[in-house]
Amino acid sequence: MTGSETSPSFRLAYVPGVTPTKWVRIWNERLPDIPLTLAQVPADEAFALLRGGDADAGFVRLPVDGGDLSAIPLYAETTVVVVPKDHVVAAVDEVTTEDLADEIVLHPLDDTLGWEQPPGQPAFERPATTADAIELVAAGIGLLVVPQSLARLHHRKDLTYRTVTDAPESRVALSWPEDRTTDMVEDFIGIVRGRTVNSSRGRTQPATQKQQEQQRQEQQKQRKQKQQPKAKPQRGTTAGGTRRGGKGTKPRRRS
Repeated sequence: MTGSETSPSFRLAYVPGVTPTKWVRIWNERLPDIPLTLAQVPADEAFALLRGGDADAGFVRLPVDGGDLSAIPLYAETTVVVVPKDHVVAAVDEVTTEDLADEIVLHPLDDTLGWEQPPGQPAFERPATTADAIELVAAGIGLLVVPQSLARLHHRKDLTYRTVTDAPESRVALSWPEDRTTDMVEDFIGIVRGRTVNSSRGRTQPATQKQQEQQRQEQQKQRKQKQQPKAKPQRGTTAGGTRRGGKGTKPRRRS
C-alpha cells in the first residue's frame, strides 16, 4: 500500500452489465468527502484503462490479461440465449448448446464468454458489438448467447431469453494495478467484500464533523460528572442518611 493518493476522487470503471450502485452508495455514506466518479468502458478496453492510470479500480470480466493487475473474483453470471418472443426456444425454460446446433448463433467481436467453439451455425459476418447483435436477433437473422446481465441491459419488448445450462459462464471481478494499491483502493476493497466500517482489516475512517461534535459533547459530559463533588452527609446524620438517635438507634429502656 502506497498510502498516497494522486487524484482528488476515486475513479471506478465498470464494464457493461455490471451494476455498481450498491457499492457506490456505501462509499458515499462512509467517505462523503471523497467523490467517486464512474466510467463505463467496453470489456475489451477495461484493462488498458487501468494500466493507463485513467481509473483507480474497475469491475471487469475475467480472465485478467497479465500479472500486473490484481483481481478479486466476485460472482459468476448465468448464461442465456436471446431469442424473438415467437421463437420455439421461448416455449421452454432452458436449453443446452446442442439444442442450438441448427440455429444461426451470432458471435459478436466483443463476446465475453471465451468460447472454444461457439454453438450453432456461424453467421455470414460477425457483428461488431453485442448491441449490434441484439438488433440482428430482433430482425430474425439469428440468436445470441450472452451473460444474463447483458441480455437485461439490451432488453427489448420483442425479445426474451432462456438459460443455456452447459454454456461457459462469465465471471466478474474487481481489478486494479497491483503497484497502485492505494488507501482508497483498500477502502473500496473493504466495501466490496462486505467489511464493516470498524473492521480491523480496513482503514480507520476519519470521523465526520457531526460525529466529532457528538464525541466532544460526550467527553464534556463525562468530565463534568467526574468534577462534580460528592454530596456530604448532613450534620447529625450517618453516611447512609439515618439521623443519629433516630429510628433504628433508639436506646433501650432499662428494666
